Amino acid sequence: MIQIPIINKSNNELPAYATDLSAGMDLRAFLSEPVELKPLERKLIPTGLFIELPAGYEAQIRPRSGLALKKGITVLNTPGTIDADYRGEIGVILINLSNEPFVIENGERICQMVIAQHATASWCLVDALSETERGEGGFGHTGKK
Repeated sequence: MIQIPIINKSNNELPAYATDLSAGMDLRAFLSEPVELKPLERKLIPTGLFIELPAGYEAQIRPRSGLALKKGITVLNTPGTIDADYRGEIGVILINLSNEPFVIENGERICQMVIAQHATASWCLVDALSETERGEGGFGHTGKK
């Protein structure tokens, strides 16, 4: 387990794992008044949280499955990435994909955050790539015909 410095400017509890084997922590909206999301509308929702990730880590912002299934609310750029050098407030771009308006209240759980290690790559320019059985097949090439 890694420790991550966090500033909480909201009156909400810190993100926490719901169970011992949970991958994501719920993030909560930090709002001075409720925000309405009309059908197909998107808005940036603040959390009041600021984090300092170590090098080699990212925070991924993902939808909450229950909110998506029951209300049609999801994270627009899922997964959203928070880089280790970002020091601003965590904001979540929510979109309402339902036919009904949805009201977001202060403290409401709006998404999940997963902390993940990642590799850093460099490019090696070549003239050809190695051959594989799949080759250039993509976009459903293994599906039913």
